[in-house]
Amino acid sequence: MKQTMSTSLALPPILDITAAGPLASEFLRVRGKDVSVDASKVERVGAQCIQVLLSAVATWTLDGMEFDLANPSAALVDSFDTVGLEPATFIARNA
Repeated sequence: MKQTMSTSLALPPILDITAAGPLASEFLRVRGKDVSVDASKVERVGAQCIQVLLSAVATWTLDGMEFDLANPSAALVDSFDTVGLEPATFIARNA
């Protein structure tokens, strides 16, 4: 049974281009831990932050860690739909 530290992060309401760098840094800070990302407060998201989220899921998958985008807001789900993605894309489950 794997024993790892787990952490939670909350996404800010506005995920525009200025939020992409800080968001990437926050993910780097918690790399190596299972993570649950609360997306319930997101009101607006840009393509750059979607790219950061996709990169985070890929990194967590390669690292064999769990990544969960929890409670995605309607605005976030709509943004995913616009670019042809589904919320399930942002979940990594590793045994």
